[in-house]
Amino acid sequence: MEFLAPLLLIAGILGLNGFKIDREYQRGVIFRLGRYQDTKGPGLYWIIPLVDQKMQLDIRTKTVDIAPQETVTADNVTIKVNAVLYYRIIDPSKAINKVESYPAAVYQAAMTTLRNVVGQNHLDDVLQKRDKINQAVQQIVDEISEPWGIDIERVEMKDVEIPTGMQRAMAKEAEALREKRARLIKAAAEQEASLKLAEASRLIMENPAALELRRLQMLTEIGAENNTSTVIMLPSDILNLAQKLTEKKS
Repeated sequence: MEFLAPLLLIAGILGLNGFKIDREYQRGVIFRLGRYQDTKGPGLYWIIPLVDQKMQLDIRTKTVDIAPQETVTADNVTIKVNAVLYYRIIDPSKAINKVESYPAAVYQAAMTTLRNVVGQNHLDDVLQKRDKINQAVQQIVDEISEPWGIDIERVEMKDVEIPTGMQRAMAKEAEALREKRARLIKAAAEQEASLKLAEASRLIMENPAALELRRLQMLTEIGAENNTSTVIMLPSDILNLAQKLTEKKS
């Protein structure tokens, strides 16, 4: 009886020590004598003291900042790209049992995949079609990490560093494209103006009175307020007629 009380006390302490509490975003992976037994949580639960071991995991979405990676694009341009990766654990037992360190494994997979995918695209695609590259990286890393019980939610490229020489070349190319567009617009305007003039000349030939009306309109445009000089435009027919009359008199 003298030893019974201490034994009961020790058993009570061990029994109380078996109670575990996990928060809503936590899960407990239970190993019994070294073998995987179950995944517990959230809330209060009990494990067998000295027999069961618990490893606690956080299943919230994690953010990983991928350091700048130097790679060569498909058109042989050396650039540096960095990205951010979002992932979460969907199967805690696989995250513990299938891979030694899931954070390091996910980071290395994302880093390698980012370099490979960017290297398969031209520089213009990297700059203009980031969504396409992001989706490609996400799909590949998700396939790699699926056996680990990890879901890749999103991959976003943050910045692309381009060599200074290439930046100058791109600026010259953009300037040349803008100049090309300006010349095309000017040529289109001149073509349109020539068509309008041709149409106007055809209408004037069909109706000579239109030319006289146009002359009168030009007089109102030439005349201005406080103008001491007025230019009068006479039709060429009148001048020819006056010249003939003068010749007959002489």
